[in-house]
Amino acid sequence: MASGSDANGTPNLSVMMQLETGEERPPTLSVIVPVFNEVGTVGELLDRVARVPVTKQIVVVDDGSTDGSLDLLRDLADAGVADLVVHSENRGKGAAIRSGIRRARGRIVLIQDADLEYDPAVYPSLLLPFELDPECKAVFGSRFRGRAQQMSRWHWFGNRFVTRLFNLLYGTTLTDMETCYKAIDRAVFSELTLTSDRWGFDPEITAKLVRRGVAIVEVPVDYVGRGLTDGKKLRWKDGFSVVVTIVRFRFFD
Repeated sequence: MASGSDANGTPNLSVMMQLETGEERPPTLSVIVPVFNEVGTVGELLDRVARVPVTKQIVVVDDGSTDGSLDLLRDLADAGVADLVVHSENRGKGAAIRSGIRRARGRIVLIQDADLEYDPAVYPSLLLPFELDPECKAVFGSRFRGRAQQMSRWHWFGNRFVTRLFNLLYGTTLTDMETCYKAIDRAVFSELTLTSDRWGFDPEITAKLVRRGVAIVEVPVDYVGRGLTDGKKLRWKDGFSVVVTIVRFRFFD
């Protein structure tokens, strides 16, 4: 489906299956979904998130959408599906996530893009390391340990390059620093001072976790990429800001 409502504008029942959000017992997971002009995918994405059998809170941050996404999200928020945060103008993914973390109540915070490149069905795999090891504070879902489908050649090379650069400078052995799926203990997440508004967010948060001595566990996740004509927003020039951020937080901040 292309949205979270039927032809009469009624939210789908499966989307409305928002699991436990009562005040007495905080949810296990807070899913932060930054949204910018994703009206064609965000409804189905939230439907998939709601159907994952994990107690969760969904925090959606509309980052200045102009394509009708905000109207859809307001309907879903009114139906109790998600907590909605609205930016009056586009400020970037990093800014949206910072707004979302202030609403999070779960023990673990997970970042979820609003497109359909990543499948929420893997949430239990991302949460398993936290259950097995009480000392676990961060889990990344690696596309390169799973199945990365329909990833363009330049996107594949760019991801490999910046991850290897990060490993070289920070002494880590990550395989996918740029992954969307970052699950982090909320107490740790809340203590990080994050400043990057746009594509520098992923290297910044990874750098600050590593500098705090937080071990990052990687688990395999599947990925189905989309192209520019399908709405993908990352451009090759954005890779420069990623490289600058990696170097900046290693040597200058």
